Amino acid sequence: MKLSPSFIIFSSCDIGLAADVGALQRLPRIIGNESLVRELAFTGREMYADEAAKNGLVSRVFPDKQSMLEAAIHIAQQIAEKSPVAVQGTKLHLNYSRDHSVDDALEYQATWNMSLLQSEDLAKSAMAHIGKTKAEFSDY
Repeated sequence: MKLSPSFIIFSSCDIGLAADVGALQRLPRIIGNESLVRELAFTGREMYADEAAKNGLVSRVFPDKQSMLEAAIHIAQQIAEKSPVAVQGTKLHLNYSRDHSVDDALEYQATWNMSLLQSEDLAKSAMAHIGKTKAEFSDY
C-alpha cells in the first residue's frame, strides 16, 4: 500500500550510485513497464503523483501532505482493528505470492492456514460475527 504526495524522485544515478535498497529489483514488477523504470532510474526525473498512480506505483494521490497523513492514519486505524494474526498472515502471503507461482502460493497458504485454526483470533472473529459485534484482539 503506497500513498503519494505530489511527486516521487529516483535520484541514485545523481549521486553516483546504483539504487541499493531494492527499488531496481521491485519497480519493474510493481509498475510492469521496464522502459519507464529505466527512464526514471537513469534520468532521476520527478514522477508526479498522477503519473505514479496511473502506472500502479501508488494506490492513492492526495492534494497535500496533511490530507495524505490523515488518510494514512485512518487506514492504519482500520488495519489495527483487525486480527494481528490475520493481518500479518495476509502480508506474508501477499509477499510470498509476489515471488512464487500461484500453485506454490496456494499450497503455502493452505499449510499456513491449518496452523491458524489454533489461533484464538479465529474464534473471536467468529463469535463477533455471530453476535454482530466488533471483535477485540490481543496485542501479540
